[in-house]
Amino acid sequence: MPHPAHHETTTGGSQAEPGGQGHGPATGPRLIAWEVTRTCNLSCIHCRAAAQDRPYEGELTTQEAFAFLDNVASFAKPIIILTGGEPLLRPDIFEIAAYGKAKGFRMTMAPNGTLITPDKAQQMKEAGIERISISIDGATAASHDAFRQVPGAFDGALRGIGYARQAGLEFQINTSITQQNLAELADIQKLAVNLGAVAHHIFLLVPTGRGKDLAEQAITAQQYEKTLHWFYEQKDLVPLQLKATCAPHYYRILRQR
Repeated sequence: MPHPAHHETTTGGSQAEPGGQGHGPATGPRLIAWEVTRTCNLSCIHCRAAAQDRPYEGELTTQEAFAFLDNVASFAKPIIILTGGEPLLRPDIFEIAAYGKAKGFRMTMAPNGTLITPDKAQQMKEAGIERISISIDGATAASHDAFRQVPGAFDGALRGIGYARQAGLEFQINTSITQQNLAELADIQKLAVNLGAVAHHIFLLVPTGRGKDLAEQAITAQQYEKTLHWFYEQKDLVPLQLKATCAPHYYRILRQR
């Protein structure tokens, strides 16, 4: 998932943000992206977590996960993003989501989409997940699957999105921008609209995890500026909430324009 997180938790950034705001005190974190597992069924070339087919050593137990949420609830009520790895590969993920919901958090999830079934989508809904974010990094199967390094990932993500819609789950599309997919960004956004997404969040490549090996894929400063101006101009043209993450320059553009 495209998010510059640390081993288990981080604050700031955005993956799946219903309404875009937490509801904790101003002094607390607004958002926590929680890597609940490193286990993943894909092998994305830009993965910040360098996710693999096995968990972190010493991943939290269910009770330890509950205790973590208890601790956070003692000082804030941020949006909680359950991410990974692939959060749906954690057997107790719906227990964790439901516990967080009961504690008063806005619970969201960042799956890759390929493991969403009608049953899983319904379980997410029943556990209190308010929004999911699914990363689409190419407008076609060929380009998206090149990022994922797993054939069929694109079709699997679209299939999962369809099941999420059927269950009434709100979803957003996230896109990590590199030289490899920059020319497809407009088409990816059109796809997000056609799929029925509520938001499109773009992420600039952060050289961490497997992304450290993609330095040559980072877009230039000129491309960066042009892309962010284009993204700003889309706000009145598409029925999507738009947000640029790992792109502090975007706020300068917002103020200038």
